Formats: sequence, structure tokens, C-alpha cells
Amino acid sequence: MNEIFPSGAITTEAPPAPAHPDGARRPLGPASWYARPAARHWTAPPAPTAAHAFHAALPDYAPTRLVELPSLAAELGVGRVFVKDESSRLGLPAFKALGASWALHRVLAERGGATAGAAGAAEPVEVGAGVAAGPAGAGAVTGAAEPVTFVTATDGNHGRAVARIARLLGQRAHVFVSRGVHPEAVAAIEGEGARVTRVAGPYDLAVREAARAVEDVEDAEDGPGAGSGTGREASPTVLVQDSGRPGYERIPGWIVEGYATLFAEIDAQLAAVGAGAPDLVAVPVGVGSLAQAAVTHYRAPGPDTGAGAGPALLAVEPEAAACVLASLRRGERVSVATGDTAMAGLNCGTPSSLAWPALRAGLDAAVAVSEARGARAVRDLAALGVPSGPCGAASLAGVRAALTGEGAADRRAALGLGPTATLVLLSTEGPAANPHGQDTSAHGQSPEPHGSDANAYSQPPEPHGQDANPHGQAPDPHGPGTHPEA
Repeated sequence: MNEIFPSGAITTEAPPAPAHPDGARRPLGPASWYARPAARHWTAPPAPTAAHAFHAALPDYAPTRLVELPSLAAELGVGRVFVKDESSRLGLPAFKALGASWALHRVLAERGGATAGAAGAAEPVEVGAGVAAGPAGAGAVTGAAEPVTFVTATDGNHGRAVARIARLLGQRAHVFVSRGVHPEAVAAIEGEGARVTRVAGPYDLAVREAARAVEDVEDAEDGPGAGSGTGREASPTVLVQDSGRPGYERIPGWIVEGYATLFAEIDAQLAAVGAGAPDLVAVPVGVGSLAQAAVTHYRAPGPDTGAGAGPALLAVEPEAAACVLASLRRGERVSVATGDTAMAGLNCGTPSSLAWPALRAGLDAAVAVSEARGARAVRDLAALGVPSGPCGAASLAGVRAALTGEGAADRRAALGLGPTATLVLLSTEGPAANPHGQDTSAHGQSPEPHGSDANAYSQPPEPHGQDANPHGQAPDPHGPGTHPEA
């Protein structure tokens, strides 16, 4: 079996809990920061664009809103700050449906007779070819030989997205859930009709268990199939993982392609309000697939950019699971021992092998943030009208850590940011996606804390003026992130 851990991986211990009495504002230590300004001079190859057209053709598709927050711009000493609010995406409370829908479409299209290019490269698929509208706007591929069970591991949002899309397509899902995922998030996956297997260990172990389950089915059928990602004789069980490893990178590649829709929307929304291209984009990072999509989008040459242009790209991770930061600092893909964090969707110990080359070459900087910084960001975004879970708010926590406090001038210089800079923060999930720290019980008690100071997530928000200015999709009339479908 192909292990997720790279050969000869360096395993490091999870960092200790912050000792500063105010972890939301304590100085950013050198071990929590990495910068490589030369990254913005690297050029990525052009990425396939068929996923955006596919998503735009879905009946329920609408761009998620882009919210301008002038008070954050004033706090951070920049020109404009926008937050991409992914609290409601295709009926789910996180961005993950973009990757899951495109990947499942590609798998089923191939099984119905469509083909991929040489060496498994994804070729553009004509939207509508072999696709019928599903009950909630998801594309249903006709002509698949037999029902498919899509198997995946998750620390929250990806598993629910795979389960939802599989159900809409009339297929099955089996989701391996890592330790630390909130019980309500697990119940939401089960509510999509998926079989759930709980894993008494971290995300990396859940990934291995999911891969092993697929290989066991293939062995019983006397040969590997589509589940291994090799493209050989089709198996009724297919691994759909957003983390690539050597020998399994084609399906994760499709998931990354699906995420590109998010960045195409940002381009159009910024242009619509006269903001132009961003100067910095902050991306919450787990295994690095969304960050890979960001690098691929912003580092590819455009008609007016050419090589060397584009925004600074900042990866943000929890201190308890900063595998990309550790890898960048070592110059090679390494694994870290993960700890507890309310940022459950980012609690990953090993970067995707597919993402790593792009992250190493194209990320300007990476920062690890404390639980207290993340908790403060959740509260502040909520007060400004942006419903965000701990993973989504990590982008604000990371930008604050980078642009304020001791050493901020040097970090700003490394990122190339001046007083007129435009920042885009990706808020990748709403509160419904990850209830850690929320008051969800009948007696008003917060769930059990994760991390040394994760109880800060349940504190009341700090007062802010309501200066949210949404661009794109209108807020849900039931309240963002609280609609029954969210």
C-alpha cells in the first residue's frame, strides 16, 4: 500500500501550547513564520479551466459573496480588505463542494465512456455532455455501468461534500472521520446517507485507513481498479481524497481544479468594484490543496501579467498542525505530529505530494497561529457580518499575526505590502461546518474545548461597526451559515 508519509519523512513534535497570557496578541515567534519573496517571480503552468464552466452550468450555482471590511483595512494599515465568504456553497457550509463535485463528475464521466488525456491528465469536458441536472442542481452523469462507492477520509468538510454529491448522483459514500471532528459535523455526514467509520487517531491515520479499505475491496476483486487512482479496470469502490501521495494524484488533481472556480469568482468580483488585482491573498491550509489552487491561479501568466506578477500568497495553519510551514522551513515535504485544535479542518500532519511542488515554489510566506488568535478572528468576523468557522477565520488571524506586532515592518516588506495594498482573505467555512467552541447545547454550554485556549471561541464578540459591503451573492435571508441547508 502506498503510504501517505513521504519516504524518509521527518516527523516533528507538535508545538507547545502558547504561554503568553493573551495568546491573541502575543508576539509572533520566528518558528511561526516563513517568507520567500522570490516566490512571486515563479511562473506556474496554465491550469485547466473546464471546472468553472461546469459549476456555472449547475442550476443551483451562484458565486459566493465577497465582503469588503474597511475597519479591518484601517486596523491592518492597508488600502482595502475583502473576505471571500464560503459559508454557503452549493447548499453546504464550506467551499469543499467545488472540488468534490468536479472530481466525482470526472470519475463518473470516465466510467460512462468519457476519456482522460495521456498520463491521466484531465482534459476539458464539454459541459452537458453526459450530464443531467440532479435534484439539487448537481450534475448527474448518465451511463455509469454500476453504482459506485466513493471512499474518503475527512477532518470535516471534505467528507460531507463527497457524501452530498454522491447522494445527489445516486451513488454511495463511505467516509473515514478522524479524531477531533465535532459530533455535529459527523452527524451531518451521516445525514447525507454516508457510511461513517470513526478513526481513533489523527487525519493522516484516517487517510491511510480509507486507502486500505479501497485496496481491500480491490484485492477481493483480483486486481486494482479506479479506486487506486491508476485508471485501470474500473472498481465499484473509488478513493476520492484531496490529499495526493505518490501513485495517487490524478483524482486529487481534479479536486484542485474544482477549487479554481473560487478564484475566478474573486477576479470578477474585484473587477466589478474597481479593486483590481489583489496584493495579498491569505489561504487557510490543511494538506495544501486549496493553496495549490491559489498558486496555480495567481502564478500562471495572464494576458496582462506575464511572469513575475501576481499577489503575495500567505498560507495560514494552526500551531498544532503546521505541516506546510515545517516543510517550507526544511525545504522538503515533512510530516508533523498534530495536536488538538478548534481549526479541525486544518488539523493535517502531511502536505499533499501533489500540492507540495507548487507550494514550495509559489508561496511567499507561511504563518502558524495560536488558538487564541483564531478565536478572536471568529468573533470579530461575526461582529462584522461574516459568519466564519475556526478554519475560515484562520486567514484573518494569519494576516494579523503577519502585519502587526513586533517585527511587522520586516514581514510587510517581505510580502511587498504598502499602505494602499488590497488584501483578500479566504473564509473557507461557516460556523455550521465546524461547531467547535460554539454554544450549541440545550443548556447553553459550549462543547468541549480543543487546544490550550480554544474556549476563547465561545467568548462574546468584541464590538465593531457593521461595515460589511458584500459583492456577489446576496446574504441568505435566513442568516448566513444558519439556513437549514448550511
